[in-house]
Amino acid sequence: MTTATQAFDVVIVGAGAAGLMCALTAGQRGRKVLLLDHADKVGAKILISGGGRCNFTNLHSTPDRFLSGNTDFCRSALRRYTQTDFIALVERHGIPFHEKTLGQLFCDGSARAIVAMLLAECAKGHVDVRVGHTVTDISRADGFRLQTSHGSFSAPALVLASGGLSIPKMGATGFAHEVARRFGLRVTEPLPGLVPLTATPQTLGLAQLLAGVSTDAIASCAGASFRENILFTHRGLSGPAILQISSYWRQGDTILLDLVPQQDANAFLLERKQTRPKAEAKTVLADILPARLAHALAEACLPAGPIANIPDRVFAAFATRLKRWEVCPTGSEGWPKAEVTLGGIDTRDLSSKTMEARDVPGLYAIGEAVDVTGWLGGYNFQWAWSSGWCAGQAVSERQVVS
Repeated sequence: MTTATQAFDVVIVGAGAAGLMCALTAGQRGRKVLLLDHADKVGAKILISGGGRCNFTNLHSTPDRFLSGNTDFCRSALRRYTQTDFIALVERHGIPFHEKTLGQLFCDGSARAIVAMLLAECAKGHVDVRVGHTVTDISRADGFRLQTSHGSFSAPALVLASGGLSIPKMGATGFAHEVARRFGLRVTEPLPGLVPLTATPQTLGLAQLLAGVSTDAIASCAGASFRENILFTHRGLSGPAILQISSYWRQGDTILLDLVPQQDANAFLLERKQTRPKAEAKTVLADILPARLAHALAEACLPAGPIANIPDRVFAAFATRLKRWEVCPTGSEGWPKAEVTLGGIDTRDLSSKTMEARDVPGLYAIGEAVDVTGWLGGYNFQWAWSSGWCAGQAVSERQVVS
């Protein structure tokens, strides 16, 4: 016996941050909303973000902190639904939070509070949330018809909110990109973003692994620079500054590291040469760098013995290296470790105000599925909230089902 197709005003595929925001927005504006996800629970990425505390937005969510083939595309959405708007929602639900660093806002408690808040808002809008539903086919005639592992559904509006390819162990797929291509939308090549980079000790110009060593540094590449910690790993480099610069780095590019951003390295070395002439370079360097890193750099770049015996010109060259350490990563750790997807559904094919496909009425794309990627630190969640809200507003203005 064939089950009848259930009709809705809008079907949203993907119950992550963007999908939940879109659903609650449209639902509370009186639309009959179906929110589907193939996973067995909603908000999986929300739950693991920020070490389980959810870095839910950033106080500095301005368009210049997002990457896209069209850097202006995100302006409208970020202006119409701001970080202040989402913070107000969090405060209305009584969720305590704090600023950690650089404008990053985290829950004081668990990320589960954010998911519970979004589900409560969905319930207020009578959103039909169904998990464990795998979409097997989508067709378009008079609206959209979706075949799933648990029945068929139809709606005049379909929202692609299933994210990108990052963290496949959590069920990430290229579903949204595949559907977009099927309906004639262009897709910018997806690449891993906010991802650790791989490099051997030899690539780094060192004789040993320094896994576990962390230090304040400035990482620069392709015109972008970030000052935060870098972390040496068994496979190469990670830490906030590396994750940030990874979104700008491409295979074959060189990254410049300033390992002593608060120091005039040459002046420091010459001063120590005068005041501590009998000290070894590794000992002196440990005053401004982690000891293991100081020892490795001294061993690789400077002669052994008292620093009084090291020529000033050698110190000058070494100081330049400390300030402009050239690293050419061999690659990245790829999708399993990437926090976000660079690239995605081409913004040229979408309205920046509504997120609707220009040539496919009723089809929308939001969140990580779109070629808009934020910096590390809550920016990608803000894009999810902003783009989801805009699409939710737009679909609520469409004709309802009879």
